[in-house]
Amino acid sequence: MPRRPPSGFNVRRAQQRQISWDEPVQGSRDSGPTPQSHPVGDIARHIRGKLKSDPQLNDVWIEGEVRSFNRSGAGHYYFDLADAESDAALSCAFFRNQNRGIKVEQGDQVLVHGSADVYLPRGSLQIIVDALRPIGEGVLQAEFERLFRNLQAEGLFNPDRKRAIPSYPGRIGVVTSPSGAVWHDIQQVVARRWPLVSLLLAPCLTQGAGAADSIVAAIAELNLLTTDEPDVIIVARGGGSPEDLWAYNEEPVARAIFASEIPVISAVGHETDVTISDHVADRRAPTPSAAAELAVPDRAEEAARLAALRQQARYAFEGRVSGQQQWLALARDRLDTSAPHPPTLRIELNHRRQDLDRALNTSLADFRTRWSAAGLRLDALNPLRTLERGFAIVSHADGQVVTSATMLGVDEPIHIQFADGTVPARTASHAHSREASPDE
Repeated sequence: MPRRPPSGFNVRRAQQRQISWDEPVQGSRDSGPTPQSHPVGDIARHIRGKLKSDPQLNDVWIEGEVRSFNRSGAGHYYFDLADAESDAALSCAFFRNQNRGIKVEQGDQVLVHGSADVYLPRGSLQIIVDALRPIGEGVLQAEFERLFRNLQAEGLFNPDRKRAIPSYPGRIGVVTSPSGAVWHDIQQVVARRWPLVSLLLAPCLTQGAGAADSIVAAIAELNLLTTDEPDVIIVARGGGSPEDLWAYNEEPVARAIFASEIPVISAVGHETDVTISDHVADRRAPTPSAAAELAVPDRAEEAARLAALRQQARYAFEGRVSGQQQWLALARDRLDTSAPHPPTLRIELNHRRQDLDRALNTSLADFRTRWSAAGLRLDALNPLRTLERGFAIVSHADGQVVTSATMLGVDEPIHIQFADGTVPARTASHAHSREASPDE
């Protein structure tokens, strides 16, 4: 089979050397039998297979600077990972299903994880990225955001669970280093504002290895007190780099603050420093000194408030007394206006007494008249008045009045009562009833 004529640079080269592609030139590489050739795809896939079979290239971490960053419409990230020192670069592909929630910008120093591969349509080597982390502060920030999202989803930052700080605490627990300026500053602020409160130091490490565990132990120690337990806890540390403050971003410290039965004020670093502990605590203070100010009242302000309350109470009392005095004066005026004048009242009382005397005299006269008439009637009915007219009353010895002759027997004792006395007697014979005459 005749060979296809070359083109481009190879044509010019063949013309210069007067090479015929139909008949091989003696001494050239094409002399002799035609060598076995391979399609480009086979070679590309062979190279790709070699890369895939190398364990080091299939699970590799690479550090470098992001260059030529491009985000496709489908959400895939394409960039070069460059090494400034060796002037080398590798093409990287970070697909949408792997890069969700991760921000990448031109110039970022990053650490990527992935595997080497060959993009067959172009035959180019590229790193298929499945994880990307910022280097330095970027790594810490990524860890901060991860923990923040997890704890927020669990409800550790929920404002509804945060407790109020006591207005007048008697005892304050302080979780900080005993050798730092923070403990001294808190003591000074409390002594100046509210010397009635007592401070209890729970010493701990505030940075470096073991700091998180030390902070957790100090918070737990204050919560386990059974006598003189604090009313509020201040977790405090002075300023520093993000690495110095990192212990207050660790999950054990956040959960210890959340589990504390005593309200917690977090004061870590300067005003611009915000840690996970600040979000979990019941109250966040921008500095340790500000935390002490939040924990106790100001005695000067309290004295002014008490003076104002005393003044308000005095005004209220004086107003109440003045109102009562006005009411009494008004009541006195009403009494003076409505009550009769004493001389007039005396004359009125005399008239009423005279009317009463007349009514009593009239009633007494009427009673006497009726009494006299009743006496006359009773006197007329008196049996003694009948005896005075010559009548007598005969009665048995037992006092029973004899009203019929048949009630007496022979020789029976009797009493005969006259107007001027009583005579005993005896019956001489049996009484006989009077018989009626024929003429009657």
